[in-house]
Amino acid sequence: MSTFLSKDVIAGLEAAQKADLRKKSRLRVESNKNSYPVLQLKKSGFCVEVERAPMIRGLVDLYDGDKHLKQCLIVASKEENGIVHFEYKRNTNTQTAAPRDFYQEKSAVALIPHLL
Repeated sequence: MSTFLSKDVIAGLEAAQKADLRKKSRLRVESNKNSYPVLQLKKSGFCVEVERAPMIRGLVDLYDGDKHLKQCLIVASKEENGIVHFEYKRNTNTQTAAPRDFYQEKSAVALIPHLL
C-alpha cells in the first residue's frame, strides 16, 4: 500500500482545513485600523492566514464579533503551511466597567433595637 499523496491532494486538504477554520471562527484582530480574521485562539497566542495578514506585530486588539476581548502585545513566532502563529508578550482582558478611583465600603446594615 502506498502512502504517497500528490502535491495537489495535499494542497487541497490544507485549503479545506483553512476554510473549515474560517467558517467556525468569529474572532478577528485589529492592528492600525486594519482587521484580520483569526483562525484559532490559543492560551499563548492565536493563528492567522499568511495570505490575509502581513507579519503584524506590536499592540493589537482581539475581538469576538463586536465584543472586545483583549488588548495584546504580540510577536510572530512561526509560519507553517500558510498559517502564521502569533504569541502574546502581554495580554490584558478588557473591563466592562470603569475603574473606581475611590474605596467603596460594603453596604452597612443597621439593626433596629426592639422597643417594649
